[in-house]
Amino acid sequence: MADLVFRNGHVFDGRTYLHGHGLAVADGRVVAVVPEADLGAYAAPGAEVVDLAGGVVQPGFQDAHVHPVQGGVERLRCDLTGLSTPGEYLAAVRAYVAAHPDRAWVLGGGWAMPAFGPIGPRAADLDAVVGDRPVFLPNRDHHGAWVSSAALRIAGIDRATPDPADGRIERDAAGAPTGTLHEGAMALVQAHVPPTSDEEHDAGLHVAQAYLHSLGVTAWQDAILGVYAGNGDPASAYLRAVHAGTLTARVRGALWWERDAGLEQVERLVERRATYTVGRLDAGSVKVMQDGVVENYTAGLSAPYRDGCGGHTHNSGLSFVDPQVLLDAVTRLDAEGFQVHVHAIGDRAVREALDAFAAARAANGRSRGRHHVAHLQVVAPADRRRFAELDVTANLQALWAVNDEAMTEMTLPFLDEELAGWQYPFGSLARAGVRLAMGSDWPVSTPDPLAALHVAVNRVDPDEPGAPFLPGEALGVEQAWAAYTSGSAHVNHLDDTGVLAPGLAADLAVLDRDPFAGDPAGIGSTRVVATYVEGAAVYRA
Repeated sequence: MADLVFRNGHVFDGRTYLHGHGLAVADGRVVAVVPEADLGAYAAPGAEVVDLAGGVVQPGFQDAHVHPVQGGVERLRCDLTGLSTPGEYLAAVRAYVAAHPDRAWVLGGGWAMPAFGPIGPRAADLDAVVGDRPVFLPNRDHHGAWVSSAALRIAGIDRATPDPADGRIERDAAGAPTGTLHEGAMALVQAHVPPTSDEEHDAGLHVAQAYLHSLGVTAWQDAILGVYAGNGDPASAYLRAVHAGTLTARVRGALWWERDAGLEQVERLVERRATYTVGRLDAGSVKVMQDGVVENYTAGLSAPYRDGCGGHTHNSGLSFVDPQVLLDAVTRLDAEGFQVHVHAIGDRAVREALDAFAAARAANGRSRGRHHVAHLQVVAPADRRRFAELDVTANLQALWAVNDEAMTEMTLPFLDEELAGWQYPFGSLARAGVRLAMGSDWPVSTPDPLAALHVAVNRVDPDEPGAPFLPGEALGVEQAWAAYTSGSAHVNHLDDTGVLAPGLAADLAVLDRDPFAGDPAGIGSTRVVATYVEGAAVYRA
């Protein structure tokens, strides 16, 4: 008999919407998903009854690509998330500096490239509000950073400093650094940034977990367990939370692949997997960043970037890992039983990732790793069916598939016209039989699954609707919801979750309305009112 019953609403079971159904739970496990009229037979006397009030109970959302500890730490520092103009950013920095006069460095981040255009923000503007204090503020996609003149001096960056092979220093006409560092150039300053303390990491995880639970998220894949972007390694924070009994979410950890190293690091990754697989933490994945992003011309493309006036340049982006090394690395990692999680934005990078998975299959046979490629901004039509053929999941960050400033001002003018039409092909991937998962990449963008689902279905921003972006690539409501629940649960190797069926874990989210009925333009207005892990409430509105 059930000790927890959800009634007077509807159920999405992870694959299918069930109108007028309810859910019964006992001892943290699903007992039954049945029509409302049959629900009473399962309720024990004194069972807790949750009135859905016409809303929906569903599996908890699972984020297949997110950086929670990093996001939580940034929320506790100089957080520029949600602001949109240079004036707002500088006002926030000024207020932070005034409130924290004892901080040797000003750290945080979250600014957006479209606010400043392709050349990025300037150190001189920071200097005017921080004086001689060093500042290091990554942008919201963490592929660039805004730094002060003091930070440039500390790092020894001047007009004579060469660009690193995997990055670029933004410069003025005379060659002097202006204050924006792209990709690998960030490391020149990061090497001097004070390390994030254990206390900061622990506080960041605590803040992030509560925030994600409030959005209906019960599990996630942390896309970087390792030292990256000057934020330290969050892995030990998870381990401390497991031992303290405070990790209520289920976490799949992706160990960071050092792109400047080779196969010699695999042995160390095997050791880290053993260390960081305990309780609700499983470090069975390895993250490879294969390219950068379109906005700073580092995403790996098959055709050169344009110069903004229609002419082609000689730059077609970066491959951070040599494609041959990638073939060998993925083959070895697959043989060791790792899941491989690849960041690929450009179509060339996507193809390099798929070629590596094909090589691994040829060498090792069919894999149980549940490999996946995240972001997938530009995907050539010929490569879409290969995901299904190789059993590689397409890990979508749906929120980006809109006509926002990042698209209209910093992407479309610089992309080859054919490649511009290949962006975020969610519908085409689904029609090709590809398994879909979804994630947010927070703190790059909001971790709210409902905002991303709105875009996946409508191809417009829920807050600023306009012309839909390539609307033929939209997903159906059930398709999109399945990707963010059962699809991500598959990627996260959490087969006990993601679907509501008898015997499975009651990891649940409760929505305040029914987004499956009526106009899908209302999806973005839906809110989470409760979240449960194994039948225990971890969030209530």
